[in-house]
Amino acid sequence: MLLEWLDTVLQGVLLGGLYAMFAMGLALIWGVMRLVNLAHGDFILLGAYAALVLAESTGLHPLAAAPLVIAVLALGGYWLQRGVLNATLGKGLLPPLLVTFGLSIVIQNLLLEGFSADSKALRAETLTTASLRLGESIAVGWFPLGVFVAALVLVLALQLLFSRTALGREMRAASDDPETVQLMGVDQRHTYALAMALALALMALAGVLLGMRTSFSPTDGPAYLLFAFEAVVIGGLGSFWGTFAGGILLGVAQTVGFRIDPGWGLLFGHLVFLAVLLIRPQGLFPRTR
Repeated sequence: MLLEWLDTVLQGVLLGGLYAMFAMGLALIWGVMRLVNLAHGDFILLGAYAALVLAESTGLHPLAAAPLVIAVLALGGYWLQRGVLNATLGKGLLPPLLVTFGLSIVIQNLLLEGFSADSKALRAETLTTASLRLGESIAVGWFPLGVFVAALVLVLALQLLFSRTALGREMRAASDDPETVQLMGVDQRHTYALAMALALALMALAGVLLGMRTSFSPTDGPAYLLFAFEAVVIGGLGSFWGTFAGGILLGVAQTVGFRIDPGWGLLFGHLVFLAVLLIRPQGLFPRTR
C-alpha cells in the first residue's frame, strides 16, 4: 500500500512537470505586462496541431518538428503583441481580456473547421511508452521524466534570463516602472513583443509535449488555461520557481484524487487551488522585487 501511494505521488510530480510547462508562458506575460491571456490554452493546442501537420506531411518525428513550430509561433507572438495587444495595455484589465477571449474563440473555431472535433495525438513510437522500473511496484515513464527535466531546465533558464541578461533586466524594468523606462528611451512595444514571442515559444513546446503524451481536441484549450492559471496562482504570480512548484502541487493533488476515486482527480486539484487562494492569496512563493 505504501509503495502504491509513493507511485501515485511520483506520477503526480511528473504530471506537474507538464503543468509547469503549460504555466510558464502565462507567468511570463503576467510578470512582464500584467496581461491575462485567455487564449493561452488555445495557443498550446495550436502548437500541438502545428506539430501534427508537420509530422504527417513530412514524416518528421514530433520532437524534430518542434523547433520549426516554436519558431513560427514565436514570430506570430511577436507580431500579435506588436500589432494588436500593445494597443490594449494601460487601459485596464478588460480590453486585453476581451481581445484574448476573442482570439480564443477564433482559434477554437479554426481548429474545428480544419481538424473536426475528433481527438488527435502525435505519434512518438516507443518514446512515450518506455519506462524505468524502480522495484516491483513503481515504474517511471522516460517521457514524463524528460518533460519534468525540461520544465526544470526552462525555469532555470528563465530565471537566469531575467536576472543575468540585459534583455531580462529590461523586461523587469518595463514591468516595474514602465514610465521611467519609456523616459530612458527603451522601446516598450518591442520589449513587450519579445516577451510575448518568448511566451508563445514556451506554449508551442508545451503543445508538442502535450500532443505526445495524450490526445487533444480543438475545444480542450480552456481546460489547459485553467490548469496553467491554477499553477501560476498556487505558486505565486510572476515567480517562475513558484509556478514550477505550483504545477507540481497541482499534479500531485490530481493524481491523489484519482487514486482515491476516479472521479475526484480534477476536483482535488481545484480544491487545493481554492485552499491556497483562501489561506495565502499571494501564492506560496510570490515574486519579490
